[in-house]
Amino acid sequence: MRDLYSNVGVVQALAPAVQSATVDTAAIDLEGFEGLAFIIETGALVGAAEFSVSLQDSADGTTFNAVDPTLVDSNAPQYLAADASYKVGYRGFNRYVQAVLTLVSGTSLVIGVTALKGFPHSAPVA
Repeated sequence: MRDLYSNVGVVQALAPAVQSATVDTAAIDLEGFEGLAFIIETGALVGAAEFSVSLQDSADGTTFNAVDPTLVDSNAPQYLAADASYKVGYRGFNRYVQAVLTLVSGTSLVIGVTALKGFPHSAPVA
């Protein structure tokens, strides 16, 4: 199938909410898929909050380690801006991946994260 709809798995990794501390998204299971991108949506900024984003991966879903930066593609700046959208791609080979939103300074930021799983082993994706 050539349509994108049938070839992408969608998982809510972090429900949109006010974040006032460092937070990890849900661990995304890549079984049956060969690619992953996180879509990060930000909303209102309070107190000049500065959040950075990084990825962690795991073979077992329990022990997570920082992903080597050479395996990450991102259009996110050093600190996330308010009312913006970013994509962060993973090119590693571990089964589980999570995004980490680190509060560097400030008060809070509304953040939601969606995981897009691509290159399915079997399509169409339900």
